[in-house]
Amino acid sequence: MARALVVVDVQRGFDDPSWGRRDEVDAEANIARLIGAWQDRGDPIVVVRHDSVQDGSPLRPGQPGNDLVDAVAAVEPALLVIKSVNSCFYGEPDLHAWLQGAGLGELAICGITTSHCCETTARMAGNLGYDVRFVLDATVSFDRPAVGGGVVTAEEMRRATAAALDGEFAEVATTAEALR
Repeated sequence: MARALVVVDVQRGFDDPSWGRRDEVDAEANIARLIGAWQDRGDPIVVVRHDSVQDGSPLRPGQPGNDLVDAVAAVEPALLVIKSVNSCFYGEPDLHAWLQGAGLGELAICGITTSHCCETTARMAGNLGYDVRFVLDATVSFDRPAVGGGVVTAEEMRRATAAALDGEFAEVATTAEALR
């Protein structure tokens, strides 16, 4: 059975310094490797773009940051989903309906950011009954302010996401494991 690759929000706006320090400097290269493998097999690729509705967001439509990065923009996706919230299942067109119509029950998820749109999509996919592989080193995390003060580092965000997802909502894997 084909596994759909869901490429989440790999947009130029995440290069904006306002997001803060990031981890996984190889994420975009890993995403490109996944895209190449899916294209070689002829398996479906779903590209998701976040169209922010927040004033000043670099991800707002019409802003250069809304554009997909070159490696993703070059893809001819089986489906392009546009969303303005965290979950790819709340975009247009309806991802769940499309996956069901295509008979696809397996997903691999990669993109930006690890603990927001990627994790939310993986959680929903798991709850909807999909067999999910979360490709951790093909996602990007940013440092986040901690409740009560301080900072939760991007690496801590990544570890927490992996721990929360693995075995419950998804199988957490590396790019190398996902390519096998």
